[in-house]
Amino acid sequence: MRLRNKPWAEEFINAHPEIIIQNPEQYKGKWKEVFQNDQPLHIEVGTGKGQFVLGMAKANPHINYIGIELYDSVIVCALEKIVEADAPSNLRLLKVNGADLNKYFEKNDVSRVYLNFSDPWPKTRHAKRRLTHEGFLKIYESILIDRGEVHFKTDNRGLFEYSLVSISEYGMLLKYVSLDLHANMPEDNIMTEYEEKFSAKGQPIYRLEAQFIKE
Repeated sequence: MRLRNKPWAEEFINAHPEIIIQNPEQYKGKWKEVFQNDQPLHIEVGTGKGQFVLGMAKANPHINYIGIELYDSVIVCALEKIVEADAPSNLRLLKVNGADLNKYFEKNDVSRVYLNFSDPWPKTRHAKRRLTHEGFLKIYESILIDRGEVHFKTDNRGLFEYSLVSISEYGMLLKYVSLDLHANMPEDNIMTEYEEKFSAKGQPIYRLEAQFIKE
């Protein structure tokens, strides 16, 4: 997701290094130092405007969260939300590419990865860009704890079907699959901005939870 350019975004981002981590590669394997505790770490790849990761951090103070977003014009929206919410101590942001996660995290750094309303990249030749492609699954596995999990939500049926196949073929365990999350919505579901928008139009929300398992 990219928004209209905001000339003030860079200055605002640079003014909040306590939230958007500068030089995150130096904390690879050392994220407990950032949060000053040994709580589990969950990350959201493609955090967008930040509603989900902020809601999760506020609802689960016993878990640390990092929202990952590449573009200034998008991450600054998440930053604004977090600053207005008095910046929960268990939440940080990274302005990096999700394809480079293993530059910033090492094995056992992360307990769970969230993927919410990712770009579907519908053309076959772009399949490798989908965040549930085998290439990305390998990256997640390389930074997650043993039996770490990937949680995925989308409104795109084609992407969801692709993801079910990709995850299954990778050898992961599908722990939960919903073809209409809001028909029987879990009490602990935190909605993203897109989820609110699409569900209000009556579109079904697809969700899955998958776990890496040892052979």
